[in-house]
Formats: sequence, C-alpha cells, structure tokens
Amino acid sequence: MIAACPACVGAPAAVGLAQTTNSVQLSVPSVRCATCISEIEGQISQLQAVASVRVNLTLKRVQIETDRPVREMVLALNQIGYDAYPLDARALANDVDEEGRNLLMRLGVAGFAMMNVMLLSVAVWSGASGATRDLFHLISAMIAIPMVLYAAQPFFKNAVSALRAGRLNMDVPISLAILLASGMSLFESLMGGEHAYFDAALSLTFFLLIGRFLEHRTRSAARSAAKELAALEAYTAERKTENGSETVAIEALKLGDIVIVASGMRVPADGQLITPKAITDRSLLTGESEPVSHAADDQLHAGEVNLAGPIEIQVSALGQDTRLHQIARLVETAENARNRYTSLADRAAQVYAPAVHLLALVSFAGWFFWTQDLRHALNIAIAVLIITCPCALGLAVPAVSTAAISRLYRLGFLVKSGTALERLADVRTIVLDKTGTLTRPDFNFDLSDFGAEDLRIAKALAMGSAHPLSQALNTHLCDHPPAELTDLHEIKGCGVTGFFGQTPVDLGRAKWVGSDHTGLCLKIGEKIHTFPFHEPLKTGVVDMVKDLRAADYDLQILSGDTQAKTHKLARSLGVRKFGSGISPEEKRSYINKLADQAQFPCMIGDGLNDTVALASAHASIAPGTALDAARNAADVIVIDDTMKKIPQVFAISKKAIALSRQNFGIAVAYNAVAIPIAVLGYATPLAAAVAMSLSSITVLINAARVGYEK
Repeated sequence: MIAACPACVGAPAAVGLAQTTNSVQLSVPSVRCATCISEIEGQISQLQAVASVRVNLTLKRVQIETDRPVREMVLALNQIGYDAYPLDARALANDVDEEGRNLLMRLGVAGFAMMNVMLLSVAVWSGASGATRDLFHLISAMIAIPMVLYAAQPFFKNAVSALRAGRLNMDVPISLAILLASGMSLFESLMGGEHAYFDAALSLTFFLLIGRFLEHRTRSAARSAAKELAALEAYTAERKTENGSETVAIEALKLGDIVIVASGMRVPADGQLITPKAITDRSLLTGESEPVSHAADDQLHAGEVNLAGPIEIQVSALGQDTRLHQIARLVETAENARNRYTSLADRAAQVYAPAVHLLALVSFAGWFFWTQDLRHALNIAIAVLIITCPCALGLAVPAVSTAAISRLYRLGFLVKSGTALERLADVRTIVLDKTGTLTRPDFNFDLSDFGAEDLRIAKALAMGSAHPLSQALNTHLCDHPPAELTDLHEIKGCGVTGFFGQTPVDLGRAKWVGSDHTGLCLKIGEKIHTFPFHEPLKTGVVDMVKDLRAADYDLQILSGDTQAKTHKLARSLGVRKFGSGISPEEKRSYINKLADQAQFPCMIGDGLNDTVALASAHASIAPGTALDAARNAADVIVIDDTMKKIPQVFAISKKAIALSRQNFGIAVAYNAVAIPIAVLGYATPLAAAVAMSLSSITVLINAARVGYEK
C-alpha cells in the first residue's frame, strides 16, 4: 500500500456501485496535500479506458472521465490507500457564485464612474461657472444616473422587499440617500444650480458595495450539507428476480423487494437481513471504524458497506423514509434554524434605520417651516440622510469579519458562515466527537511480543484480505517483507488462512482462530498471538484540550463508540463529561438541551453521524478529513492536520466581536458630531459625503487590527 502523507493513510473499505458512466464523481475525504493529488491522478490515469482524472483539493473530490464502472474506480483508489464514496452529480448544487460575480461587477462599475465624475467635479471646484459648469454637471449626470441605477440595485431590491413586508432595514435609508442625492443633483443640473452631488451618490454606492461584497465573501464557501447527504445515496441496486438478478435504479425498488449486496458494495436501502450473518462497515453512519456483525433479521441501513460475502436484504424503507434521508431532513431543519440567527449588524439596523428616517423628516419639516424654501429644506434633509447613511455601520462587521477570516485562513482554518465569528464568540461548552476528531480512524498495533518470522507471516496474510483491520495491519508492517505462503484464501467474515511450509496459519477474528481474547489474532500452528491495537490521538489534541480548559470552556465528548473506549480516552485527556453509543438523533437532542440551558454549544466532529449535531449547534468545526456533508454543515473547517490551533479560533472570534463593537462606537461617535452639523444646515450633501467616507475609512483601519499578531 502506498502512503502519500500521514493524513492520507486510512483503512480502505471498498465501496462503490456497478454503474457505467462517462463521468464519475467521487468524494475522497482523505485527500490532504499536493502529493495526494499527484498520486491519485498518476495512478488512476494509468488505468485502461480512463480519459482524464482531476482532483479538487478544496472540495475533496475526484472527477474521472471513463466508461468503466464506478465500483472499479473506487476499488482502484482503495488499493492506493484512499477511501472513496460515489457521488450523484445530479444531486449536487451548482458551484458557480453568480451573486459574488454580480456584486463585484457592480462594485467595479461604481468605482469607475465615481472616479470619472470626481475628475469632472475638480473643474467645477476650480472655479468653472455658467455654461461650462452646467455642461460638466450634465456630463456627470449622463455618467452617474445610469451607473447608480445599475450598481445600487442590491440595495434597492432589499429596500423594496423590506417595505413590502412592512419593516425597515439598513437598505431603506441607504436607498433613500442614494436616490435623493442623485435626484436632487439632476434637478440642480437642469435648473442651472451651483452644486450637484453625483460624486456623493456614487461614493455612497461604492463604499457600501465594498461592505456588501466583503459580507458575501464570508458566506461564499457555504453549501447545504443536506444536499451533500443526498448525493452520497446509492442510485442503483441489484434486485433479485426469479431468473437471477437485475440492476435497477433506486426509484424502481419497492417495499418487500429482495436486494443482493455484493462484497464491498454499499447497502442501497433500509431493510432486514435475510442472509444468516453479515459484517458491515457503518462508519458512514456512526463514525466508528470497527466492523459490525449482524445476524438474520437485523436491520441494515442505506449507506453501510458489506465487508463479507454477498448478502440479501428485504427492503423495508425507501427514498425519504431511509435513515440516511431522515438524517438529511434533520440537518436541513437545523441549517434553516441556524440561518435565522440575527447578526450584530442586523440588530443595530432595527434601531438605527427608523431613527435616521425620523431625523431626516424632522430636519426637512423644521427648515421648510422656518424658511419656506423647499429647495433648501430638501438639501438639508439629503445632507442629513447622507451624513447618517449607515455606511460605517454597514462596513463595521463585514470589514472585521473579512480581516479575521483572512487571519484564520493563514492559521489553517476556513470560515464558511457569515455569522460564524459572532456565534463562536458566544460559545461556553465545546462538544467533541471521538473517532476522526480526537483520534485517527486507523489502528496502531503493538508488535513488541512478535518475532520477525511471525510478523512476516502476518504481513503475508494481511495482504490477502480486504478487511479494514487487515489492511491497517498491512500498512503497519510496511517495513517487513511478506513470508511465502501457499493455499492462501480469505473466508469472508472470519479471516485469512494459508500454509507456511507445512504449518497452517490463520489471521482473523479471535473466536474463529480459537482464542478467548478479542480483536485481531494470528494463529501459527497451535500458537495464538493477539494484536493489541488502539486508535492514536490526532496531532495537537492534547494541547487543544489543555488550552481550551485553561480558557474556561466546558469540554465534553460524545461518541458512537463503546463505553470502555470512550471512557479511556476521556480519562486520558482529563475530560470529565462523556457519552458513548450515541446515535445522530441523540447527539442532536443533547446539543439542543445544552442550547436550552444557554450554554451556546460548539460541536467539533467529522462523520455523517455528527452532521445533525454540527448543523444544530450554536457553532461548529469540522476537520479537513471529514465527510463532505460534515464539512458543509460546519461553520469552520480545519485545513491543517493538527487540532492544536483550534483554541485560536475562539480567541480571534472574541477579538473580532470586540472590534466590531468598537466600530459601532466609532460610527456612533461620528454621528454624534456630524448629525448636529447637518441638521443646523452647515453641511452640504458633498461635505456630508466626504465625512461619510472618512468614517468608513476609519472603520476599515480599525477592522484591520484583528489581523495583527499579538
């Protein structure tokens, strides 16, 4: 077995589907580095009938153009040490970021128009008068009016939507300020007035689009985890018929059908086991890497992988009724609930927007009553709207978030949610998954009691088995040459047997070889050896737990593994609270209970069984090796292989929120000084726009502090 880097070595389980296609998409969670990309593309491209192969490191996917069955591609990846899961491309969302491209285009248009209008304004400020001044104003109008109507559409649309719903948001005063500044400037230009404020309208639009684009950038990596779960579902099955079997689409199955699941294949639907016994890999559902034994009439679920000989199941649940879909529905519900979180900026808008409108209205009414000059009163109202325009408030959170997210990326973290930093700053309790999060989902064997010849025999036997434990042992014995064995063959569900010379040798389950121990056993003649193994801790876990405890977080472990293993790990890390044998639904219930107790829980997990909890938690983090669905449900993804730096995510989040509040303070202080000046008539709309720009620049400079190291 070839290993590209330490994070890439896993115990492969052959999963796949007998499906012929021109384009195969596979999820490969263990892709971690450039070496992985080179190895996968190099190995797969050498296969016959493979036209091309491309690895996407960000999405952890492999796309293969081939006419060979999906199952063969999965097995080929398994053979070089990578777990692979087929994805249904039809179920995946389109990854093109149309909204981001749209905002960037409008931002560029606003910036270009603003610079050109400002150049024309220089001539007016330099003393141009009469017909020359009017001509420059009209040229500015020809540039500014269509550009404003195009570039400011995101604010106009949101404002209209809010007004139709009978509420106010930040975009309502923004839209009013832009439209009134443009409209009044056009009126002044047509009437031969001395002043026009097209540059102010464009400056407002430009700075506000910066904030809107920065805010979008923090959300652009998000993708629905529920859709990823649907893509993981098998889409064909082998249905038993009177004359043998036939391959059918999942949609063609009916309740009561008998489905044949070959060795290494994924169970396509929930059902009762008809075969007397079976061994499956449930890691996709439970997160635990140890195989599970089943007897006749046991319930199997869609997504499990058959590790022994061919089995038959009678379908009892299909489509939306399968366990996989039930988990997907829970995830979608949790995602929708979390998306209703009200951000700091939105909470400020609920108070700020009505106050701005009221102030502008009072200013207009007061000056019109005092002077009876509609034009003058309207100019003052526009100046008030511009000077109080929530540009600084609109930039306050996005600017800090973008700076903080950039710093976290340099530290090895990808932040996917726009409100993640705010929610991470609230966290009091951190819930940790075990396998794949705290420990590596592979096995570390103790070989101290084995002789060199014993290890050579074990190596040869392990090479003859596709069982995860055997594959892990094979990898662990990479420095030992295999012994020469004869009559080597695997007995599905039991182990591998053969002869070393005239001596019978076996590697497999303890009960099968006649041992009273548990785990993987080697039998040479009548002598039996046991391979003690444990799951090693991931890099940096000890430091992570130590730093989080020092920061006064309440740490807990929730695992689908046994009570003994979970307790042993919790005790070794000094974590007092833990739960074992926990199902995905139970994890969600426990997370919700913590939320009801105002503990603001953060879930850190990597498996499908963690996806509901990741989506339900107040905030969530997933390792980069996590399943697609888990990574998409999480707010933050750990790009590096170490967990050591996770405490910095919480520390930087708290700093970011502190700076956001400082930015709100700057905006309030600016308004406290600028508003009286505008209301008393001492600020023209142009001066108001300059003051607004200065406050925005101050906010941006303060936001950049979050990116500095202490």
